[in-house]
Order: sequence, then C-alpha cells, then structure tokens
Amino acid sequence: MEAREPTKDNLEMMRQQLDGGRMRSARVMANSLHPSEVARLLESLPRKKRAMLWEIVDSDIEGDVLVELSDEVRDGLIEGMQTADLIAAAEGMEVDDLADLLIDLPEAVTQEVLQSLDKQDRDRVQQVLAYDEESAGGLMNVDIVTVRPDVTLEVVARYLRAVGEIPDGTDAIFVVNRDDGYIGSLFLSRLLTSDPDEIVANVMSTDTMPIHANTPSTQVVWEFENRDLLSAPVVDDEFRVLGRITVDDVVDVIRDEAEHSLMSAAGLDEEEDMFAPVFKSAGRRALWLGVNLATAFLAAAVVEQFQTTLDAIVLLAVLMPVVPSMGGVAGTQSLTIITRAIALGQISKDNAMGIMRKELMVGLLNGVGWAIIVSIFTFLWFEEWKIGGIIGAAMIINMFVAALAGFSIPLILKRLNIDPALAGGVVLTTVTDVIGYAAFLGLGAAVYL
Repeated sequence: MEAREPTKDNLEMMRQQLDGGRMRSARVMANSLHPSEVARLLESLPRKKRAMLWEIVDSDIEGDVLVELSDEVRDGLIEGMQTADLIAAAEGMEVDDLADLLIDLPEAVTQEVLQSLDKQDRDRVQQVLAYDEESAGGLMNVDIVTVRPDVTLEVVARYLRAVGEIPDGTDAIFVVNRDDGYIGSLFLSRLLTSDPDEIVANVMSTDTMPIHANTPSTQVVWEFENRDLLSAPVVDDEFRVLGRITVDDVVDVIRDEAEHSLMSAAGLDEEEDMFAPVFKSAGRRALWLGVNLATAFLAAAVVEQFQTTLDAIVLLAVLMPVVPSMGGVAGTQSLTIITRAIALGQISKDNAMGIMRKELMVGLLNGVGWAIIVSIFTFLWFEEWKIGGIIGAAMIINMFVAALAGFSIPLILKRLNIDPALAGGVVLTTVTDVIGYAAFLGLGAAVYL
C-alpha cells in the first residue's frame, strides 16, 4: 500500500492548485484525505483560500472535518453555512463527535439538527450533551455492544454476525446484568480464541474498572495512561453502562491539554485562528501585555526607592539585572514542576509540605552555589569584595523566595479557580523582580550608605 504524503506536502500542493484555479484536482485531493488532514489544511490556509477549499469539501465529511478544527476556525466556517448544510454535515456522524459539534452551533440550529435525527440517535446525543464536555460523560460514545454473562461465546458470535458490524475501535464487548449494570469485559481476542461452548462469565475479564460519567477528563487520561487501556466503559451512579471511551478520545484530550499549557504560558488562547484579523488578535494579546506592563512598573517603583543608592554606587546599576533574572529562572523551574504535578493529581495534603521543603532546599542549594560563583566573578571583574558579597547574598535570598513562590503560586491560583498555566508566570515574574531588586539594592544601601 502506498504511503500517504505528509500533510506539509499536501498543503503546498493544495496551495498551488488553488492559486492556479485547478479546482477539480483540488477537490479530488481534498476528498481523498482523512478529515483530520483536511482540518489541518484549513487551519494552515489564509481565510480567502480556506473558504475556497471548504467549498469543495464533500458534505459527507464536512461534519467530521468540523469536529477536528479549532474552535475559532470552526465557528468561522459555521457562520457561512446554511442550516440545511449543517444538517447534512451532521448526518452519519458518530454520536460523541456530533455532540461536540452541536455545542458550537446556534441554539436554533442545534434544535433543527436534533429534530432531523431519529429518536434513538436523538436520545443518544442528548445523553452525551447532558454531561460536561470535559468529563467522561462528555467524551463517551454511546454506540456500544453489550451481552449477558450466561450466554455462550457461540451465541455472541452469531449475534455479532447478525448485526453485521460493530462500532469502530471496539476491542471489547461489555458484559452487563438485566439492569445494564457493568459486570466485566469480553475482549474480542478471547471471543475468537476460546472454546465457542464456553459461557461469557468464564471468559470475561473483571480487571477493567469502569469510569464514572462525571469523572474529569484529566482523570480519564490518568486512568488510560496508568492502566494501559484501549477502551473503558462509562457508568452512572447505579453502575449502569452508559457508553465507552476509546484511546483516540483520550489522545485528543492530551493534545488539547498540551496546546493549552503551551499557549497559556504566553497568555494566549490555544483555539485562536492563526489567520484571525490583526485588530482582533492584537486586542486579545493586549490584555496580558498590559498586565505585564503593570508588573514592570511595580518593579520600577521598587528600584526608584533606591535612586540615591544607585546615584552613589553606579556598579549596582550594572549588576542589577542579574539577581531578578536568576530568581526568575529558578522560580519558573519550580512553577513548571508544581503546575504539572497539579495537572497530574500528584499533590495532596499529605505530601504538600514535603514537596515544599524539597523545593526550598533546592532553591537554597542552587542559591548558595551560584552566589559563590557570581561573587567570585564579580570580585575579579570590579575588584570590590563588598559588591561581590552583596550580589551573592541577594541571589540566595531571591532564589529561596523564587522556590517558595514557584511552589505556592500554582496552589493559590488553583484554589481561586484561576488557571496556573495562564497566570502563574506573570505573578512569579512580579515576585522575583520585586524581591530581587529590593534585596540587591537594599543590601547595597545598608553596606554603602
């Protein structure tokens, strides 16, 4: 089988075809790609060419493509679609994907799409929509196969042949009681290799524990990662099977979390359209630039308090950036580790104090070590031992405080329901700048004035 060309090459070919007006070949190429590849192409094209490509995408895959797009790009395409086109795009979509799409549709359109479904599919979609989109219930697909424990494997095999097909990604059939309560999982590998006369109860596995529908998506990721799952049943309070989550759903969550962490560190939205209008993008980014400016003025106000010291000792002004810079790096290291630990659920009341002591000791040890090095270097540079001692002492203070701030800021923000990845860096920079300048210049004033 011939390997499909990388998306990067597809993008360049698509651009050439669109620029050259070769719409027929562009249509053939676009509709031969996987919906996720079409989505990446759309996100990588300027808005004018994006609209041209979207016009030639077959309605059969439009819904699957929309689900793969970032929110802003998807919203832009949906705005230009008629209700009839949206209903057509929703036809044939898997229930969990359709539920993800309906969240972004206008309420009136959502109702029309729901009314276009048969009763069974409508009930399934509404079942998924009843749960938060970042929970196991919001991730699950309700299209599942269940069997009773007291039937033979031959009966199960005949049932599957009669049905004719099973949901994509099915690696196990869930075993339930008469009330649809979860009992175990019958893996297809065992169904195919075991004696057909064996009953399901003797062959099924009870190792796969179900996931409650209200479980946060981050916890779902943890379950799949640590239990090496390919799929897992989702249950309600009565342990009744509602649906299943497959590993491809979990991969989407992992990707979204990674993008969120990366973009939030710069105060940006991971769903932002790369080709959004200039003024729109500038307005979004202006908020955190303003916050950073305010913190910079706060640090400047601290420096202004030691203006007399700086006028008297010019050498302090030369070395002044060193201390806050080292504190900022040390604090960012602690901040990143603690933010990650919070996301993975690794911090609890039982171990928080131990982690804090460890971070403080690391900060203190690095502070002392680098203070010695910087002090010696400063003495050799300026031949002034007092300056070397001042910058060394200030560095120890600031790196110790930076470690404490890097540990505590994410926990405080989390308690205030503020995303640590979004606001942690700005708050930490303020702390290390203020403490760094205050310690360095304050010690300088105490020694020289």
